[in-house]
Amino acid sequence: MTASRLPPKPDFSALEATALGSADRRTTVLALIGSLIFNWSNNESLFIYVLMLLLNTDEASAALVFATLNTTRARLDLIQRLARIKIKDQALNRELNKIIDRFNDTTQARNELTHSMYAVDESGEIVRTQSMRVVQTRASLAFGETRPVDKARLNELSETVRVMIRINRDIWELLPKLEAHLR
Repeated sequence: MTASRLPPKPDFSALEATALGSADRRTTVLALIGSLIFNWSNNESLFIYVLMLLLNTDEASAALVFATLNTTRARLDLIQRLARIKIKDQALNRELNKIIDRFNDTTQARNELTHSMYAVDESGEIVRTQSMRVVQTRASLAFGETRPVDKARLNELSETVRVMIRINRDIWELLPKLEAHLR
């Protein structure tokens, strides 16, 4: 009989028996991930209003265009291209681009956490993530970076959530300026 190449099956009974001891930390980790996804999604959705203004259309039409583009990158690329031809105020265009750049920076954390496998220790504590991303270099092909879910990582996630909250406020500040400019 050959040895399995699969990881060992977790001892679910033991995990369930000890899970209460790590519930607070697990709740903290999951709340941070939830906050990150919640804020990222709200921020991405606000770009519908930027698109609505740039296209000089109604909300439903802008949402239809937005949803037709199947990636965030494609949506933001369209917004930036439209901005180049519609926004004559270069300071306003730079402000929009800075917001988009900051949003793109947070997208990496969101993608990492929504496309990872989470590992727990024997007490049910989330201890690391393994990215589901394939990394190809000239010499090799590797499957997913593994990162610890430690105090430093939780601080990093907290900071990313704070950045996302600020981006949300900045988009709301930009929208009336953009609307006034495009009138």
